[in-house]
Amino acid sequence: MKKTHIVLLVLLAVAFAAIVTSISDSTSYASFAETKQSDKTFHVVGVYNKEKGYEYDPEVNVNLFSFYLIDQDSIESKVVFNGTKPQDFERSEQIVIVGKNKDDYFAAKKILMKCPSKYNDGEMELQTFEAEV
Repeated sequence: MKKTHIVLLVLLAVAFAAIVTSISDSTSYASFAETKQSDKTFHVVGVYNKEKGYEYDPEVNVNLFSFYLIDQDSIESKVVFNGTKPQDFERSEQIVIVGKNKDDYFAAKKILMKCPSKYNDGEMELQTFEAEV
């Protein structure tokens, strides 16, 4: 075989491996019920349960924030986020959390919030917050 053929085969193998890796690492949207079936990382879309409130005490632990989220199937779960409370959290209209289900809570490593913008009438603003690792 020529050197160009070998190089081309190696490049194709690397490209194939990169595609397979990115597909296997990708996360999917799910309900809390589905997250309990697997140890994979999931996106869960829902709304903050304002009636139960949230737990955040920066004097005790600045990187511990928890709240209750109701997913699109009306299933509620406690969410624990190892980061600070996102600014304007209470104003969020929709929340997407990214993480894994644990025994009695959902461990979020990222919170995406859809909030009404302060500056544009009726327009939505997307904010992203990642856990401290």
